[in-house]
Amino acid sequence: MALIGPSGRPIAAAKQDNGAAAPAGGAYVKDGSIETFAADVIDASREVPVIVDFWAPWCGPCKQLGPALEKAVNAAAGAVRMVKINIDENPEIAQQLRIKSIPTVYAFKDGQPVDGFQGALPESQVRAFVAQLAGGHGGADHAAEVLAAADEAFAAGDVAMAAQAYGHVLQDEPGHPKAVAGLARCYLKSGDLERARATLQLVRPDGAGDEAMRAVEAELLLAESAGKASGDEAPLRAKLEADPKDHQARYDLALALDAKGEREGALDELLEIVRRDRKWNDEAARKHLVTLFEAMGPADPRTLAARRKLSSILFS
Repeated sequence: MALIGPSGRPIAAAKQDNGAAAPAGGAYVKDGSIETFAADVIDASREVPVIVDFWAPWCGPCKQLGPALEKAVNAAAGAVRMVKINIDENPEIAQQLRIKSIPTVYAFKDGQPVDGFQGALPESQVRAFVAQLAGGHGGADHAAEVLAAADEAFAAGDVAMAAQAYGHVLQDEPGHPKAVAGLARCYLKSGDLERARATLQLVRPDGAGDEAMRAVEAELLLAESAGKASGDEAPLRAKLEADPKDHQARYDLALALDAKGEREGALDELLEIVRRDRKWNDEAARKHLVTLFEAMGPADPRTLAARRKLSSILFS
């Protein structure tokens, strides 16, 4: 990185001014300048990743992003550090790194920029960005933080960010069941069932029974079933109106509803089959309910409600 200082020399040769780099927001965050950039960013990133936040006092989004970055960096407890560069006071750095808008964030590792983004991000995505960059530092506790950030990114709809974070955990801990499950879930979300299926095979032997793994395996089965189901509800509802005992039509309707994301409707139709004829088709409706419960997880309110209804039907 050949940044040029005010003297015309590369700033890698500039002398560090410790007094100009006081902490800005915690032990792992400091203000930087053209004079300290080499020491605070380029040299420091050879030991631990360094995030550089380019901002200015007049920038509204910067006031939203900066505190979120500082919070995430301080929570990483040394696994990553942060340097804040006020572009009004340091226009040379902004010009040489071609900063065209702020906030802009660069991540440095081993003396080179390796990642970055522009604009303010939701706090969950900021945490995922920091956790991903800090991959490999902090052991089991850090892996848990990365997974939590990945889960939040997935829930926020940022599947790409979530997949990267799950992938970082797998680089450090091959076969980690929750990371394997999370990455497979990302492929499922994007509709790539084949890669989801292949990803599940990466789990280490002792993780095959993990709750997250079972949930994704169940979701994969459901996605495969949905692929075989008709997407048109109208003919199925017409069949049921003509014959409420047409259990195959009701079963197909449940699959079609679930494929559209209407899981509660699917649960209701399957429960109705069990109520009418619990033994139908080798208990297909009850078995599919169990798969749905597995996919949603035991604590999901929909699971709890449907289980109560199923128990009431089976034991009444």
